[in-house]
Amino acid sequence: MLPFDAVLTDLDGVLRLFDHTLQAEIEARYGLPLMATAFAPELIMPATLGRMTEREWLEAVAVALGGDERARQAVAEFGAVPFWVDEEVRALLAKAQQYVPVIIVTNAMDTVEEHLDRLGLTYFADDLVSSARVGVAKPDPRIYEIAAERAGAEPARCLFVDDRLPNVEAARELGMTGVHYRTVADLAAVLG
Repeated sequence: MLPFDAVLTDLDGVLRLFDHTLQAEIEARYGLPLMATAFAPELIMPATLGRMTEREWLEAVAVALGGDERARQAVAEFGAVPFWVDEEVRALLAKAQQYVPVIIVTNAMDTVEEHLDRLGLTYFADDLVSSARVGVAKPDPRIYEIAAERAGAEPARCLFVDDRLPNVEAARELGMTGVHYRTVADLAAVLG
């Protein structure tokens, strides 16, 4: 048995991984600040809050990088970088799921369900709390409260896992047990 009534887990950087080497290679080849531009708050936040689609976000990134054909090609390659499931994380979460609900809590765009389908994760989690669907993003306390409610658990009885420390700290402020995920060992230490 687990000392939690629910496991709330981030998607990107925990369960889903991206090829960061390829992202850096694309950025270097084009000589454009793709990462800094794409994830600048003024561009990423409207997309993660459901105020623009992923397609609109990619267009906004291309425009911010100059809007020419070179910028559009770089953004197209950047947007097509492969991603995959960390199978060790999936196995740990599946083991936990034998005892408690597992909820994915993600700052995601409108395509998150499509991406979960491509990863074979459509029916993996007991629920999905996507910032693009609920209109609030981590580290806003409301997204954690929504996730706990959907899990049917009090925040103090939830384990929250994220690769971004500010998100973990926000969960801890609500009384959740927080794991700052860096490696599978971080998760295995609490889920065994």
